[in-house]
Amino acid sequence: MDLPQLAIAALGGTVSMQARNAGEGVVPTVSGETLLASVPELTALARVDVETLGLLPSASLDFEFLLSVLSWANFQIKQGAVGVVITQGTDTLEETAAFFDYLWAHDEPLVVTGAMRSAAQAGADGPANLLDACRVALAENSRLRGVQVVMNGQIHAACRVRKTDSLALQAFSSPAFGPCGMLVENITRYLRPPTPRTVLPLPQQTTQKVAMLEASLSADTLLLENILELGYDGLVLGGFGAGHVSQSWADVIEKIARKIPVIVATRTGSGSTAHSSYGFIGGEMDLIRKGVSMAGFLCPRKARILLWLLIGCQRQDELASFLLED
Repeated sequence: MDLPQLAIAALGGTVSMQARNAGEGVVPTVSGETLLASVPELTALARVDVETLGLLPSASLDFEFLLSVLSWANFQIKQGAVGVVITQGTDTLEETAAFFDYLWAHDEPLVVTGAMRSAAQAGADGPANLLDACRVALAENSRLRGVQVVMNGQIHAACRVRKTDSLALQAFSSPAFGPCGMLVENITRYLRPPTPRTVLPLPQQTTQKVAMLEASLSADTLLLENILELGYDGLVLGGFGAGHVSQSWADVIEKIARKIPVIVATRTGSGSTAHSSYGFIGGEMDLIRKGVSMAGFLCPRKARILLWLLIGCQRQDELASFLLED
């Protein structure tokens, strides 16, 4: 029987971490090859090519590095892989998954996974998550779904998933939407069909800067007042409630929005921004009149990634259509 070809890249993170000496904290040390050896069942499912592209905590990943990982993944598909799996740390997993999803132009799936327990801990979840991710990447019904996150037996769409607990095993969820699928007796089951996707071209530039700030009670405007002078090309705000800011912020934001794109998302962790409910100064209707875009269900972190990519491929004028799709 001719087994399908599967590509795996290891970037580091908790899934790769062990302590070098007793009493010290864990650090990335376990290569992709060693991690693969922990799931011998996979050899019966696919011909696997694995590469260790980095051993980094995910907080230290950056857009330039992710573009190089994407280039590697694109090459694997051209070489005949039916799917690609990437392992990394969970701290920024929801952001890297969204980054890849905006740029993933293949029908074949790209699956991102990680672990909440280090490789040295009893009950380490890395091997199980990796095996589940590989099963999802190999499944025929995973095609046309873009990038997905597989953790703790669940499948989440990259644009919806969030890390909602700092340490718990069940750290990932998709607020308001729920998982799009799950592993049932090792079989990939989806709860809804794939939806049409709009994919961006690779950014032509990578030097653009997009700031992200969160509204908070009685916050001053000093940082806002200096956004343009500091050279930022875009601004994302985590607003109160359904996308609101204080009156003092609204006054400054109006001036910024005349020069660069401004997106307001909700800081709540779930739900959408409003569009036509609140008319007070700093409410969403006022902000829209001032030239601000509302993020809808997109969280502030993913809105920042979207804006960075749009500016990078000189398509920031299409921001409204991307947020409308969300």
